[in-house]
Amino acid sequence: MTILGIDPGLERVGYGVIERSGSRLVVVAHGLIQTPRIALPDRLRQIHEQALGLIDQYKPNCIATERLLFTANKTTAMDVSKALGTILLAASQRGVPWDEYSPPSIKQAVVGHGSADKKQVQFMVAKLLGLPQPPKPDDIADALAIAICHAMRARTMVLASRDA
Repeated sequence: MTILGIDPGLERVGYGVIERSGSRLVVVAHGLIQTPRIALPDRLRQIHEQALGLIDQYKPNCIATERLLFTANKTTAMDVSKALGTILLAASQRGVPWDEYSPPSIKQAVVGHGSADKKQVQFMVAKLLGLPQPPKPDDIADALAIAICHAMRARTMVLASRDA
């Protein structure tokens, strides 16, 4: 199973592609979609086009994102939501299923407890994927953590369905 994890944003969208085979997780690719400070519709178009490019290149079986939770800056929340919308549009256009996970559930899956801090998550991302160090910037490590979470949740669901 190939999973595309995405950490949505407007200026920077982190992505991580992992392959799950049994209990083994392997990094296929990771990086950033970056947009310059131009008109919002043009930024959203760039995110959409690059998301389509990632889907076409890596052919993921599913896409996973972090559930957006905002309390402070409502303007930023709206812009990030718009960026996420373009990513979901790309997934729909290519027929790729999508799931989202809350930040605590991602931390729980990757670290073992939902209140882990960023450094703990980054450390475990590197460890679980056999990387020499956590990927930088944080957006990439977060995207890989989201993909790991989905891989672990999907595996648990498959194992549970076998027992039923």
